[in-house]
Amino acid sequence: MKKQINPTFFAVLLIALGVLSRIINNEAHFWLNFSMIGGLSLFAGAIIRNKYIAFLVPLFSFLLSDIYLQIAFGNGFYDLSQYFTYGAMVLVVLLGAQMKNTKALNVLGYSIGGTLIFWLVSNFGVWFSNLFTHLEPGLTLAATYIRAIPFLQGNGFATELFLGSLFSDLLFSSLLFAAYFLWVGKSVRIRTAA
Repeated sequence: MKKQINPTFFAVLLIALGVLSRIINNEAHFWLNFSMIGGLSLFAGAIIRNKYIAFLVPLFSFLLSDIYLQIAFGNGFYDLSQYFTYGAMVLVVLLGAQMKNTKALNVLGYSIGGTLIFWLVSNFGVWFSNLFTHLEPGLTLAATYIRAIPFLQGNGFATELFLGSLFSDLLFSSLLFAAYFLWVGKSVRIRTAA
């Protein structure tokens, strides 16, 4: 007999875990960009059949944690580039939806792919936002990406941002998929009402 998971409970649990991971990291100052939302996006896309719910899980996690960060620290909402951050999570859900086989090597590869998608889209958002804010006049898209290349910056900021995302995506994707398959079995996807 297959174990059943209530889809609403499952979605709320995932949202709560995503919110808590961002809040805990922000409060404890572990590492920049260290949260489970990237891994959560990939997991939701791969496992939750109702794609509307799959998209809502990481987006609500991001939104609720941004509201908390805004209230508590005044930095939950920043500029136009934030829309690209949300958009990147949508693309990672789409990437997860393309995962046909959830074996460990696939999860590893898709996690790295999700991190790269996030890096490309969010840095494009930084450049695009600068077109309107003019914080750095003349900043080109190429210069934006070059600045953001991990290991290039002497101050370590770009490296820490990228490595925080990569490490957390690998860790939390692995944990989410492993926990899920240990609980319900490898052939089951969460069924949700249309």
